[in-house]
Amino acid sequence: MTWVKICGTTNLRDALLSVAAGADALGFIFAPSPRHIEIGTAAEINARLDGKAEAIGVFVNEAPDRVAQVAKQAGLTGVQLHGEEPVESWPEYRRVLGDRKIIKALHACRLLNTGEKMAACVSARDSIDAILLDSGSAQQRGGTGATFDWSAVLPWAAAIRRAMPLIIAGGLNAENVARAIDLFDPWGVDVVSGVEEQPGKKDERKLREFVAAVRQTQASARQRE
Repeated sequence: MTWVKICGTTNLRDALLSVAAGADALGFIFAPSPRHIEIGTAAEINARLDGKAEAIGVFVNEAPDRVAQVAKQAGLTGVQLHGEEPVESWPEYRRVLGDRKIIKALHACRLLNTGEKMAACVSARDSIDAILLDSGSAQQRGGTGATFDWSAVLPWAAAIRRAMPLIIAGGLNAENVARAIDLFDPWGVDVVSGVEEQPGKKDERKLREFVAAVRQTQASARQRE
């Protein structure tokens, strides 16, 4: 079953709506962002959810010890490293985070231009649990509402998928997520702006339509097998 993460959660209402829609995980952004959340607020939300969904904290260029501290305080089950965290630091994130899930985000444009971190990522299975491909940039790392060049990235995505779970993000919505799943056969998908009324506030209808589109795509694939 395709793992669905609803990112940019800022309040309990949206968290409850995401879980009710069928999300497997919620994303909490602790980096500067219109969707930034305070540690205490995230902790309160996760306490109320009582394990009904994974809680993934998004960090940008934070030291491993700081990430581990926030993860403990906020009740996170995993983290997403969304900056330029040096490859040599990844084992330290694993050491301090223990069994928590570690997702490393890569920007598709940089991957196409330079093959950024590909070799390191493929050989880093002991340090990270999944790779997330996003269409962000240094100016706006996520939540852009824009997709990347899916066709151009397919060979890179296939190489990642052979090594570890692949998550697709960047401009996804209920209308295009089926095509993304058909193209990439990812382990998971991640959505932000595609299920919002405005930055930081979710739209209940869009949430339900997005998750339903993912599940329908899976059902259709099983029927074809």
